[in-house]
Amino acid sequence: MATINSILQVDNLTKSFGDLVLFEHLTFGLSQGQRVGLIAKNGSGKSTLLNILSGKEDYDEGSISFRRDVQVGYLEQTPHYPGELTVLEACFFHGNATVNLIKDYERCMEDPLHPGLDEILARMEHTKAWDYEQKAKQILSQLNICDFSQTIDTLSGGQLKRVALANVLITDPELLILDEPTNHLDLEMTEWLEEYLQRTNLTLLMVTHDRYFLDRVCSEIIEIDNKTLYQYKGNYSYYLEKRQERIDAKNAEIARANNLYRTELEWMRRMPQARGHKARYREDAFYELEKVAKQHTYDNNVKLDVKASYIGSKIFEADHLCKSFGALKIMDDFSYIFSRYEKMGIVGNNGTGKSTFLRILMGEIQPDSGTLDIGETVRFGYYSQDGLKFNEQMKVIDVIQNIAEVIELGNGKRLTASQFLQHFLFTPETQHNYVYKLSGGERRRLYLCMVLMKNPNFLVLDEPTNDLDIVTLNILEEYLQSFKGCVIVVSHDRYFMDKVVDHLLIFNGNGDIRDFPGNYTQYRQWKEEKNRRDKESVASEKPKESHAMRPERTEEKHRLSYKERREFEQLELDINALEIEKKSLEEALCSGTLSVEELTEKSKRLPQVVELIDEKTMRWLELSEWA
Repeated sequence: MATINSILQVDNLTKSFGDLVLFEHLTFGLSQGQRVGLIAKNGSGKSTLLNILSGKEDYDEGSISFRRDVQVGYLEQTPHYPGELTVLEACFFHGNATVNLIKDYERCMEDPLHPGLDEILARMEHTKAWDYEQKAKQILSQLNICDFSQTIDTLSGGQLKRVALANVLITDPELLILDEPTNHLDLEMTEWLEEYLQRTNLTLLMVTHDRYFLDRVCSEIIEIDNKTLYQYKGNYSYYLEKRQERIDAKNAEIARANNLYRTELEWMRRMPQARGHKARYREDAFYELEKVAKQHTYDNNVKLDVKASYIGSKIFEADHLCKSFGALKIMDDFSYIFSRYEKMGIVGNNGTGKSTFLRILMGEIQPDSGTLDIGETVRFGYYSQDGLKFNEQMKVIDVIQNIAEVIELGNGKRLTASQFLQHFLFTPETQHNYVYKLSGGERRRLYLCMVLMKNPNFLVLDEPTNDLDIVTLNILEEYLQSFKGCVIVVSHDRYFMDKVVDHLLIFNGNGDIRDFPGNYTQYRQWKEEKNRRDKESVASEKPKESHAMRPERTEEKHRLSYKERREFEQLELDINALEIEKKSLEEALCSGTLSVEELTEKSKRLPQVVELIDEKTMRWLELSEWA
């Protein structure tokens, strides 16, 4: 039942494609100011539900009602515009009330008699339509789109997403529906959108895999699981806690039902002939019990610990690499020696050369100068942004079996192709689906399985989180954390980077590439602290400049001495050694083989090591500014 402040009410909504039921009898509502995140596995119908709410798709049963005067904005997962439109024209392309009013005004002015001009002018004044173009330019500029005459067909995926986002925001919607808004957005734009949504009083319904974004923007979560909707009145962290409680309760219910089912099954088998009417109720209860007992339990303890093929000590060495595309400089005298078992994250704004660097590493693009020497034992597994073109008429299981029938886990254990697919949420039923039936996220998941099934020892992942659901991301994170090989990840997913990588390469643009010894959250904290200090420094220097203080002294003050240079170099060695010790302590504490004395000793040492790492990292960061 809709409330007084209700903006949207959905009742008993059902949608299917042939025999495939995506969801059935979904009921939920949105009130003014609610910020709701929608979570579900790929293929559960998240995008379909949003398309239905926006009027782009039909549904089988149920009802959808919006408040009569509500303005709705919808950002599609993959926006489409005619390629010949300019950026500014694209903001007028999808009709809304204001755009239609402007078109009415233009048609009116084309007629010599100007029919209905007074009414149109009054409406334009009331809706502030005169400011529409200026507002479009303002929002585009905030989204780092400054060339308004640039045509759509020349834009990158990230630029196109920003244009579509501007198209939605300039309409001042009261209800904003977002389908994967952070896909293809770089970190700077993701954080801008995060702050923008936090400042506004919009009602929000959103699908996203970005868990930090979800946690900071949404105050409620709805989850579609096994065609049923569950609601949680809290952010993503609260949802995780309550979902686990629900799963534990469900598993306990199934376990109790199984125990009782075995007893009742014996009774059913003992009395197969005509039973009296007094036993009929027990027979009916048996069939209801059977439905519960045969439900699948949630297995949260399954870990995919695949043995990577052997990798030697030499991984790759980049020596004085340079690469430019015209005036755009990607790498400028870049050198780096990659270590065994290293897990590196790469971050930077769109267009700074992250994907180009990976393609040079993979031999798809040649550098302008410099050399790249790759070790003989390295076996790459490359997951590219573009993905892989599948044979649409093949079944999912056949796609994987064409690569390998089994994958080695080590210690003589192995997984079949079918078992491996089940780890990545392809049920035995969906494994026999044809590829053309898969959703976008399921295709990405299948592509990921193809890469991992080849048993590489060096994974190169370019935006692996785009289009993957949160459940799959958790599986992939666990896989990468225990992966016995090397990893390079380009990703705009901050949560994912924090869990997977040891350190970052920061692509600042114009060939400026910096190494940062920490995860993304640590980098962000350091950057904010640096910006704060820089502002304080500028503020304190202004009065000193009036007293003719020479700039040369400031430069001399920050130049590293010989002693500081040696300290800087030693800090790098110390931090690496402490990281190795930390990892060793964590593995030992999780092994279950320690004596009480050893357990006590290592438990005391671990926080000391963590504190030393933090302390030495901050000093390293301080010195690195002047190195």
